[in-house]
Amino acid sequence: MGDPRRAVAVTGATGFIGRALCRRLLTAGRPVVALTRGPDPQGLPDGVEVRPIGDLADAPAAPDALEGVDAVVHLAARVHVMRPTPADADAFHRVNVTATERLAEAAAARGLRRMVFVSTAKVHGEGGADTVYTADDPLTPEDAYGRSKATAETALRGVESRTGLPVTILRPPLVYGPGVRANAAALARLCDTPWPLPFGAVRNARSLIALDTLADAIAVALDAPAAAGRSYLVRDGEDVSTAELIRRIRRLQGRPARLVPVPPGVLTLGLRVLGKGGVADRLFGSFRIDDAPIRRDLGWTPPLTLDEGLARMLAGEPPSS
Repeated sequence: MGDPRRAVAVTGATGFIGRALCRRLLTAGRPVVALTRGPDPQGLPDGVEVRPIGDLADAPAAPDALEGVDAVVHLAARVHVMRPTPADADAFHRVNVTATERLAEAAAARGLRRMVFVSTAKVHGEGGADTVYTADDPLTPEDAYGRSKATAETALRGVESRTGLPVTILRPPLVYGPGVRANAAALARLCDTPWPLPFGAVRNARSLIALDTLADAIAVALDAPAAAGRSYLVRDGEDVSTAELIRRIRRLQGRPARLVPVPPGVLTLGLRVLGKGGVADRLFGSFRIDDAPIRRDLGWTPPLTLDEGLARMLAGEPPSS
């Protein structure tokens, strides 16, 4: 087990997941060191030590960046872009692969006990009605972001093999919580209207994970001996259809569901005509993952229900408070 007096270093500490993780670790009594690009990052919780390390994609971390650190969590990443260009693919590799490998090499050189890398369930693909991904399934990503994360995972296993650094990889699906942007935020705004919504006939199933649930899984994986060298998919305790998700969000907003059962095929056709095929895939497609191994190996269960996670998202409650 990790020494609770030893610090955990976190990259991406000012981000959506990073802030929640810092609070979770601090609440557990673990000192936290934020490895940042610049000397004056914004949005860090009180009590986090800041160590500027520059851009890891440009140069390896200085040897003293990890002094006194027991383990490191790597969250910093370039995330999705809607219409990636060749330049975006290069940037994904630079940030998500090169920087990740350099951090792992620095952690190994310093003799750290554990590195946790937060990847994405999208390394397995984009899902489907009859697909339930397991962590042992092949890595078959379909976009530049997923490909960069899959390549980073391979690079990390290479560092682990060469140096003996124990690496744990977590693959979450879509993360929602206070301060979320993009898809989950757009859906919450759409629900918070008086309009009927045409999604009553949608019967898909999607795995999601609440922000604080993911932070808890990371914290547990840091110290679990069984997690060394393993890759885990991680999710909430239940999957949900788009229709059911809207019902629950609107109930928490104090609104009636007001769902109209329009056939998904009709909606998909309309969205594709409008050039919104990706939106149709996210609204009507299924994406399911199997998280049984992390529950079995680590004795971990999600600390929040889906409804509790949604309530925190809608309330804007500070992560892990």
